[in-house]
Amino acid sequence: MNTANTEKRSAGIPGFITAPDARTTLFCLLGSPVSHSISPSMHNESFRILGLNSVYLAFDVDETSFEQAVNGLTAINAAGWNCTMPLKRLMYERVDRLTDSALLSGAVNTVINRNGILWGDNTDGYGFLKSMEEAGFNIRNTHITLLGSGGAAAAILAQAALDGAGSIDIFARTSSPSVRLIEEESERIRKACACRLNLFDLADSVQLKKSLAQSQALINATSVGMSPHPEASLITDPAWFHPELTVGDVIYNPRETQLLKIAREAGCHTFNGMYMLLHQGAKAFWDWTGMEMPVEAIREKYFK
Repeated sequence: MNTANTEKRSAGIPGFITAPDARTTLFCLLGSPVSHSISPSMHNESFRILGLNSVYLAFDVDETSFEQAVNGLTAINAAGWNCTMPLKRLMYERVDRLTDSALLSGAVNTVINRNGILWGDNTDGYGFLKSMEEAGFNIRNTHITLLGSGGAAAAILAQAALDGAGSIDIFARTSSPSVRLIEEESERIRKACACRLNLFDLADSVQLKKSLAQSQALINATSVGMSPHPEASLITDPAWFHPELTVGDVIYNPRETQLLKIAREAGCHTFNGMYMLLHQGAKAFWDWTGMEMPVEAIREKYFK
């Protein structure tokens, strides 16, 4: 390493390979709130490990400032960005091109700027399905029960169908405005994939119990059980579970939700949503750079 680079490193921002300069590539996160996000640490550490002159920042952007923010990033040729709540569906409408997962889910959480053409991807479903794979579950030709109709449920539903799930029973509150979006997504999936989809009311306990008996996996994609109400669970009867059922929860705070606790005690294999963030970030990193994120190093530093 030459003296100039040594001086640059010593003068740089902690975690960056160098101090940002005129050749630094910009990536960022848009959403509100974003101050709690681990994404800047995760991506900047990856850039440092791989020796990339890139930086990832987080900007608090809501619906009112969304269009200005995207126009500004496009104007300065930012290489890509992530979107979190409440911007994923707005970004879906704003980009020029869509990947299959984004098209089917109706939401975009990752944007790739290719010479002014904005490509939208949705890596959330990939992140969760990768977590399922790490937990030892192969989704192909399986029957899945999915709880929820929000953004996480939509992303998981799309990716599960693309990855070859045989059938998915979706349980959602019929009073929720997001049910219409799940219905529209289901129609897109039926036209594009061989996966069989059934939509039921979350209040239909008879059907839910029947679906669980037929399923190899249950996924909770709702916020029920999240802090500050960790005692809550959409399923409370251990008799509804069976040992051949893998149970996953998008929630990671607490690490073990009441749902996962009941399922584990009933003999099910369980996992939480902690590594969904890691793997969705890794997919976005690949979208932007064409390089593998150093996942194990990031896991060890930020996800233990």
